Amino acid sequence: MTKVLLNILGTFFLLLGILGAILPLLPATPFLLLASACYVRGSERLHNKLMSNKYLGPYITNIRDRRGMPMRAKVITLVLLWASLIISAFRVHMVVLRPVLLVVGIGVTILILKFKTLESE
Repeated sequence: MTKVLLNILGTFFLLLGILGAILPLLPATPFLLLASACYVRGSERLHNKLMSNKYLGPYITNIRDRRGMPMRAKVITLVLLWASLIISAFRVHMVVLRPVLLVVGIGVTILILKFKTLESE
């Protein structure tokens, strides 16, 4: 029963991680790491499938091993982040929320820039 629950949680976290890769304000990394941790304990097959995924496997491995993030991923993340923040700032009718969006954007930008940059292989 525990393994089934871990697999369900792993799948839930995986879906949140994929959403986080698409939606700039939702973090992908912690959810993908949680999915990996759940699958390690719940299903070797699901964990192997996740880690052998062309896009997610190397990303999880690089973050887990503290190797860093490719420059291309940093640029795409920051462009999508700021584009969504600017669009949100114009669509939000509460002027009070605009500074909050700015602070969140600056915080996430600093976090992304603090990651090591992976060299091109």
